[in-house]
This record gives sequence, structure tokens and C-alpha cells, in this order.
Amino acid sequence: MTNAQGKIRILECIRQGKIGGGESHLLSLMENIDRSVFDPVVLSFTEGPMVDRLREIGIPTHIIYTEKPFDFTKWGQVKKMLVDEDIRLIHAHGTRAASNTIVPARKTGTPLIYTIHGWSFHPDQNTIVRKLRTAGEQYLVNKSSLNISVAASNQESGRAVLKNFKSVVVNNGIDLQKFNPSNSFPDIRAELGIPADSLLITFIARFTEHKQPLVLLNAFHQLSSSFPHVHLLMVGEGDQREEALKLTAPWPEKERIHFHPFRQDVPAVLAASDIFVLPSLWEGLPIGLLEAMAMGKAVVVTNVDGSREIVSHEKNGLMVQEAGNVNLLSEALIRLIKDEQLLTNIGNQAINTVTSTYDAQLMTRRIEDYYRNVIRDARKADRLRANETV
Repeated sequence: MTNAQGKIRILECIRQGKIGGGESHLLSLMENIDRSVFDPVVLSFTEGPMVDRLREIGIPTHIIYTEKPFDFTKWGQVKKMLVDEDIRLIHAHGTRAASNTIVPARKTGTPLIYTIHGWSFHPDQNTIVRKLRTAGEQYLVNKSSLNISVAASNQESGRAVLKNFKSVVVNNGIDLQKFNPSNSFPDIRAELGIPADSLLITFIARFTEHKQPLVLLNAFHQLSSSFPHVHLLMVGEGDQREEALKLTAPWPEKERIHFHPFRQDVPAVLAASDIFVLPSLWEGLPIGLLEAMAMGKAVVVTNVDGSREIVSHEKNGLMVQEAGNVNLLSEALIRLIKDEQLLTNIGNQAINTVTSTYDAQLMTRRIEDYYRNVIRDARKADRLRANETV
């Protein structure tokens, strides 16, 4: 079960090389994993900056391109990789990664751990799509050796929909040395042309419907004329980015809205910010939110799985009760803009929340323990099968 160096060969699988929550989780795991015991290899189904970063830190990373879940045309390539790389355990991060490795895993007898970074089924989907995705998730959780939920609330939502769903909870963690407000950072405001005396609201996420960037833009549009010192920084890429640019083009405050693609210097961007907003329709356990809170930022989130598990309303953040509601989001932002003491108090409490609970090193040690348990169970099963054939 080990390679020539006595280490356990593990395949970490992720759906894409772009930066997102699951991808940030994987990076933290790879930066903290005990490489004297484990020998990780990464499979990504697209190229991207995460792949570049993994290679920089010496993690062998392979690409088998697909943007489809359950892409049976790629299963032969995945199976060959499992054999060629002598993989003893697969850790699949997210639905697409699990769906494109579960059949090759079963064909090679390789145990698979499925970390659920939010479910692929959601209440806003049409009936047919929701049923198909629910069936897909049911298959994945039934066939994996272990399911990991990144939030207890996400575990509960799975239990409410899936039959006999079982998982363990391992909260996402972040690098508290990297995301430390006491560190020194480059002057991002000067670089981006944002006045030093302005109040900066920041969004760092994919420009997709489920992250609701257009709702945030419309909320800013509502409040902008009353607060001319407030700027908005939108960092990310995705299929709604062009729509966002078109939406804001005629607005008089467009010069105070700053669009930038994903950046690697997220701690510096957060250090330059005052308020972080995550107005999602759903979440797993959002790493971007944890990063902002670790940097002492006042956060505004919607009352959805994952986010509600982290944020306690008016204590370490503000929670908008209805996702997609422009008026409620605007009102929450105005509260923080007008109340400097509330903004400061929430930011300070946010730091306490993250440092006490969401440490990447603690997360990694727990996952390593589950690796050992699953491999031990697989060995027992192999011995039993061998005895039965004697």
C-alpha cells in the first residue's frame, strides 16, 4: 500500500484549475499535508492558476480535460492513471471530480473519499435537473468509501434529501499565517486607483448566478448616490462577468466600481478592503468568507448553508435573510457604512471566530486521520477476500 519510499500514494482530484472554494481547500490541504507519510498526486479536469501553484510547491499535477460530470469518455484515461501512478486512495473534491473517478476507482479496487463542497442539487433548479442531480449525488455518496461534509448544515441538507446519507464533518480551514491582518501587504488601493480615504466593499468569487454578483452590483447602485466615498471591488471571472460590465456601463458611479480577474494576492486585496460580501444562493463552507474574517473584515452574507454556520448575525457579521433581495442587501451594507463602531466590532469578532475553529493545519490533520482509517479498512477487506478464496 506504499510506494518505494514507504509513502502512501494518494490522488487528489478536483474539477478545475481555476480558483474557487474547493480549489482553495485543496491548495491548503496540499500545503499542509505530511509528505513524509503521504505522496500526493493531483488530477484536475482543466488547466488554471491552481495547477500552476500546485506545481510550484512540488505536487505532481495532471490534466484530463472535461467540463462534464459523469464523462464516461474520460474514465479509461482516469483508470490508466490510477494504475500508472500506483494510486492507493482517491480523494475527490466536489461532484464533478467524484463522478469522473468513482467508476475507475471501483474497477481498480481503489477506495475513494468524497468531500462535498456544497451539493449539485438546489431548490431553484427545475424539477428534471434537480431529480437528475439528486440521483447522481445519491450514487456518489453510496459508492464512496467515506463522505466528508465541510459543514454540519450541509450534512443536514444532504440527510434531508438523500436516503441513508452518512458523512463525517471536517470544516474547511485556512492558513492563519498567510491570512493575518498583522502582516505587511502591498498597497492594493494605490495599484487599482482606489482612494485611500474611501470605504471599500469587496466581492471575491466566481461571476456565476449562484454567487449573485449582479445582486450586489444593484445593491451598490441603490446606495451609491448617498455615499459617494464608497467604492466596490469585484474580483473574479465567470459567465456573468460580461453581463455585469454591460449592466454598470451607463451608471454614473461606474468609476467607483472596479472589476478585476482573479488574483493570487488575496490577503493583500482583503487588507485593502473594509467590507466583504458573499450574497450566494447556496454554499458548502465558503473559504473566501473565512479568509475575509481572518483578515478582520466585516462580512455580509446570505442565510444559506455553510455561511449561516460561520456567521452569527450582528456578532461576527451581518446576515441577509433572503438571498437575491437587492433591498435587504443594500440595507445591510448601509448599516455598516454608517456605523463605524459596528463595522470594527464585527471585524474583531470575525478574527476570533476563525482563529479558534478554522485552522488549515487542524483540518489537514483530521483528513490525514481519515486517510489512514479508509486505507486500513481497505486492507482488512482485501485480507477477508483473500481468505475467502483460499
